[in-house]
Amino acid sequence: MNGSTLPPASAPVQHFLLNIPLLRDATADEVERMAVGTRRLKVAKGEMLFHRGDPCDGFWVVLSGQIKLSVGSEQGMEKVIEILGPGRTFGEAVMFMDMNYVVSSQALADSVVLHVLKSTVFSELEHNPTFARKMLSGLSRRLHGLIRDVESYSMRSGTERVIGFLTRIDGSENDSDSNASTITLPASKVTIASRLNLTPEYFSRILHDLAAAGLIEVSGKTIRVPDLQRLRDFRA
Repeated sequence: MNGSTLPPASAPVQHFLLNIPLLRDATADEVERMAVGTRRLKVAKGEMLFHRGDPCDGFWVVLSGQIKLSVGSEQGMEKVIEILGPGRTFGEAVMFMDMNYVVSSQALADSVVLHVLKSTVFSELEHNPTFARKMLSGLSRRLHGLIRDVESYSMRSGTERVIGFLTRIDGSENDSDSNASTITLPASKVTIASRLNLTPEYFSRILHDLAAAGLIEVSGKTIRVPDLQRLRDFRA
């Protein structure tokens, strides 16, 4: 599920649950039962969904907006773990491990999310072994995605990380030239730099260098890419 195919945030929750990786193999009846234990919540920019150490009583689905997952240190430093846009889910692994949240979650923009109760999920698992196998398949897909993500942000150069991030942002708009795109950064540059495991200064320098090379045009949080393929192929 991606930003271009999402139904409106006001659509019935079943429309979203049917398409998330965790429930992609579920039947319509199984999803209907999940919907009974699902709440739709509006979250204002800056509002916390939960803090690290809070009990986990379900998992979440982003319908609109942007959600940040992060951890903080006693010295007040923050490490951004993930920036999640529409169609993304979080909290599944902690829910199944019966742990408290290991990260904090905050809205980076006015957002709409779904919260699926753990008790509803576990009830279905207890009475429906086939559903359990389907959820395991969904979790496996998520694990493979996380492995690719770790590889991307730990084994690539800073420039490669930034290029990869820019070319994967949901909600990019194609220009009349089909190989050009206009991108709106989903968060502040400080937040994105933390997500990419870069200092803010290094992130800004990479953007400056890409702009100097004619690969991007930067105006605040808006970035125009004249040639997406040229940007993907660039090697510093």
